Amino acid sequence: MSEPKPLVSITYCTQCRWLLRAGWTAQELLVTFEEELGGVTLVPGRGGVFDVAVGDRLVWSRREEGRFPELKELKQRLRDVVAADKPLGHSERRSD
Repeated sequence: MSEPKPLVSITYCTQCRWLLRAGWTAQELLVTFEEELGGVTLVPGRGGVFDVAVGDRLVWSRREEGRFPELKELKQRLRDVVAADKPLGHSERRSD
């Protein structure tokens, strides 16, 4: 039996009306990591929260970073956790 695929959760602020942003982010992550992820769950929250986690591991926190993630950097961080060898094409880091 194969190991279960990682699950991502996106906790978003309902007071701030960030459901559409969370849904769009979930869609982008599922398209990029369609073979690597077991799913993405949207979790309603309050107080300006916008967190992205893989299991219990926090990948992005709007509160800690002081901003929303650029999709490119979020994909890089997620890739580093779930599929370190996966190339991200145009979203790949440059070593200039």
